[in-house]
Amino acid sequence: MKKLIPVYVRVPLIFFIIFGAMEYFIDSGDRAAFIKYPMVSLVLAFFLFILIAIEITIEAIDNVIRQMLTEEQKLRLEEEINLGFRDSDWYQTLMQKLTKREPVENEANILLSHDYDGIRELDNNLPPWWVYLFYGCIVFAAVYLVRFELMSGDDQEMELKKELAQAKIDVAEYMKTAPDLMDEKTVTLLLKPADLAEGKEIFITNCAACHRADAGGQIGPNLTDEHWILGGGIKNIFHTLVNGGRDGKGMIAWKGTLKPKEMQKVASYILSLKGSNPIDPKAPDGGLWVEETKSKTDVPVMN
Repeated sequence: MKKLIPVYVRVPLIFFIIFGAMEYFIDSGDRAAFIKYPMVSLVLAFFLFILIAIEITIEAIDNVIRQMLTEEQKLRLEEEINLGFRDSDWYQTLMQKLTKREPVENEANILLSHDYDGIRELDNNLPPWWVYLFYGCIVFAAVYLVRFELMSGDDQEMELKKELAQAKIDVAEYMKTAPDLMDEKTVTLLLKPADLAEGKEIFITNCAACHRADAGGQIGPNLTDEHWILGGGIKNIFHTLVNGGRDGKGMIAWKGTLKPKEMQKVASYILSLKGSNPIDPKAPDGGLWVEETKSKTDVPVMN
């Protein structure tokens, strides 16, 4: 039987619909879903293979049946298939509006005298859809000329440059407040009890082995007094946590283990322990640290 959509259109259409739905509904991150989930792709490919086999089989059966019909039966079959579609009033009205075609019986009135090896030419009007599209192109060209040539509108290259410049500004603003992108220049002291409590847990888990749970110092220095080997203050302590202590000895770098936000909480918790006077503290190490002003960058003052 004659189908509205031929087989060579239906099969690719089904293929793109299925794999398009797979990409839309399955969250596969930055990789294609059919690559990230190969088993699902194999099942869909098998399903498509079955559909293609069915389509080919049906098409072959249709061709065999049509070959067995007489010419009269074929014409009658075509008429029955197309009767409800091509002979409907809405279809004829639509085609007339789109093409403004002349009825077959009026072709003699628009037949030109040109004769090309027996082929005659009809003086038909241009289809309205083509005419309107042509007028639309003229309007678009006029607007384009005024907008981009006379009024110096931004072309694609200028729009890209502006978007990249704005993107740099947005990234810079984001990095000022992004917790996992902070560094010693942007880190700030935390004072909320919840942040300090989290910093305490991280300190006990990772730092107590060297500094003791009360930060009084053991292998590492006492963190409750005012003496610091690499400088005190939130920025210097954060820098030491990120990059580690002195070369060849001292504390390891924690940037591969802790996130910047976690190191900020640890550094803030350590500063909250100043003057806590733990039992049997380790002797002071390093120089005396004096915080000059809170508005300036932490600079160690060695006495």
